[in-house]
Amino acid sequence: SLTRIELNRFMRPRQQVDLAPLLADCSIIFAAQLAADDRRLIIDTAPGLPLVPADRYEICQVLHNLVSNALKYGGSGSPITVTAAEVNRNGNHYLEICVCDQGEGIAPVHLPRLTERFYRVDSGRSRAMGGTGLGLAIVRHIVERHRGEFEISSRQGEGTRACFRLPTDAAILP
Repeated sequence: SLTRIELNRFMRPRQQVDLAPLLADCSIIFAAQLAADDRRLIIDTAPGLPLVPADRYEICQVLHNLVSNALKYGGSGSPITVTAAEVNRNGNHYLEICVCDQGEGIAPVHLPRLTERFYRVDSGRSRAMGGTGLGLAIVRHIVERHRGEFEISSRQGEGTRACFRLPTDAAILP
């Protein structure tokens, strides 16, 4: 996946995609896993979300990776919240999607390296849970290909918030 994304990094997606149905699909895709862990996925979208120029398959992959991480590390029994809203940053319009969990959080020393290939905060635990250390690297590359932004914030003992923003303004896209 990462190699394919890198090969296409100069080709900007042009299809107009409605992300609201993709977010709703997350509840269906993860239903069995959520039920097994006695957890809820809360989808909170602002009304009238704009379409974004995107590759539908790649954005599904971003959502899958972020929700999957929240399920793995988000704390048993706690909800996962996915929000979507239009935001304005420096005069440019973006659609911002955030996936938030209430898990143990990540130490600040690890945050700058989370999107590096094969980087894992706790390699023993990640290996036991099936992690390769590529998920967030894939997310970062996809979001960059879409001329978007990706950031992770976390507080130990409170949880993690992973947000990506995709431009809605044609002027941002080359």
